Amino acid sequence: MTARRIRGAAVTAAMTVAATACSAPGDTAGDGRAAESVVIGVASEPDTLSPLLGYGKDGNSKIFDGLLARDAGLKLKPALAAALPKVADGGRTYTFTLRKGVKFSDGEPLTADDVVYTYRTVLDARTNNTAKSELDAVKSVRADGDDTVVFTLKYPYAPFAARTVLPIVPEHIAAKQDPNTGSLNTEPVGTGPYVLAQWRKGEKLTFKANPHYWGPAPEVKTFTMAVIADDDVRATRLRSGDLDGAVLPPNLAATFGRDNDKRTYEAKSYDFRAVTLPTGNEVTGDRAVRQALDAAVDRQAMVDKILDGAGRPAYGPLPMDDPYFADGIQRAHDLAKAQRILDRAGWKPGDDGIRAKNGRRAAFTLLYPSGDKVRQDHALAYASDAKKAGIDVTVESATWEVIEPRMGKDAVLAGFGSVGDPDFGLYTLLHSSLAGDGFNNMARYRDPAVDKALDTGRRTQAPAERKAAYGTLQRALVDNPGYTFLTHIDHLYVLADRWDGLTTQLEPHEHGFASGPWWNIEDWQAKR
Repeated sequence: MTARRIRGAAVTAAMTVAATACSAPGDTAGDGRAAESVVIGVASEPDTLSPLLGYGKDGNSKIFDGLLARDAGLKLKPALAAALPKVADGGRTYTFTLRKGVKFSDGEPLTADDVVYTYRTVLDARTNNTAKSELDAVKSVRADGDDTVVFTLKYPYAPFAARTVLPIVPEHIAAKQDPNTGSLNTEPVGTGPYVLAQWRKGEKLTFKANPHYWGPAPEVKTFTMAVIADDDVRATRLRSGDLDGAVLPPNLAATFGRDNDKRTYEAKSYDFRAVTLPTGNEVTGDRAVRQALDAAVDRQAMVDKILDGAGRPAYGPLPMDDPYFADGIQRAHDLAKAQRILDRAGWKPGDDGIRAKNGRRAAFTLLYPSGDKVRQDHALAYASDAKKAGIDVTVESATWEVIEPRMGKDAVLAGFGSVGDPDFGLYTLLHSSLAGDGFNNMARYRDPAVDKALDTGRRTQAPAERKAAYGTLQRALVDNPGYTFLTHIDHLYVLADRWDGLTTQLEPHEHGFASGPWWNIEDWQAKR
């Protein structure tokens, strides 16, 4: 979720690595050496590079590997495990056998104890991992010798195998540290194709090929993620040749359409934009206001005008082509309906057109993160639609450091969305047990019917029962919205056309740093 802010700490790196990674893409001899170094412009950086605190939990970390990984079509495949798990006891036991010969980047061998340590530490109440609820099904994890790991679940959890893309850390290093403050957060040691060479906070992260990697040696020897929060600045630096590629919003990606030496990649996603409507606010806490806003918003206009068609209207957290989408919840922009809802609830128009009830104006603040043009445009369009219904929304930009302490009272133009299974994104978005838990359930949403549906979807393996539960949830969100869902966004990337092997996956909300055409950068090959 976007709302995971971006921070880090600098670590020391060799000057030769820094010089290679920072050279401009055009600075090359005619021998093809430039293909060994890639510079990508992204909007954000992680808080931490430790999987114990949540880094890489959905896969695609270049520093670490999980037991399993996903291919281009998101199908699970072995990574640190030699094969897919053996499942027994009605879906309560998962047994993994480790791949032989795997080493961490410091040369030490991977063992089953490293896997056990990783999962136990993530689940430890003392570890500040806000995603530990995603592993709620795990009752125990144990090693059976050096190369076998056995998970025992409290209940059959249908998508558990997909949770084992969680990166594995070395016990011989991590166990000597506090997982919340230790050096693993900024000096990671993993089994992945790359190692961190340098991290300049708020500026860039540089990676170089891991000499101990268990897979084929990458042809791209170094790559740098340049942290550039402002969309326009990323586009300018890409155009000037300072970057090899960048994640861009649709309107800026379109400006490269006639650039013959660059190529645009489009990825479908589960990434949606929504307005959180906190129940602790005296205006948005009124269900009638939330229902009216849902009717007043013109989703299709946002897709057409803000996204240039690169997206779809969002009628809930799942896109319409998802197999769990509840058909029939689609709803049209209906300003008259919004006005009727407010009239019935006692919100009466004032002389200035803004409604009031019991002396309180229908007014609230909507925050969006500075530098994010797509969110700014969504926020302004939302405020315009709301005003037509008589609700005054003041749009304000701020950093996440400013936004976070205000989320309990002020609305936020937020982004969410996870791939793989509906449980992965919906539980943390909506379950009342996570209300106000960091960036989980930002709207402080509470609905017993939704909680029951989430628990059912998580605890049953029966496909029909799961589908019914998530259908109930989506219909409850229409009746009692905690968010105004706006659009599902296609992700766009523009890169210099110098490599083969680039593909995109179906992507989650979190993209740019891990997701993007560089999700498999270790497989890229220079065009000959």
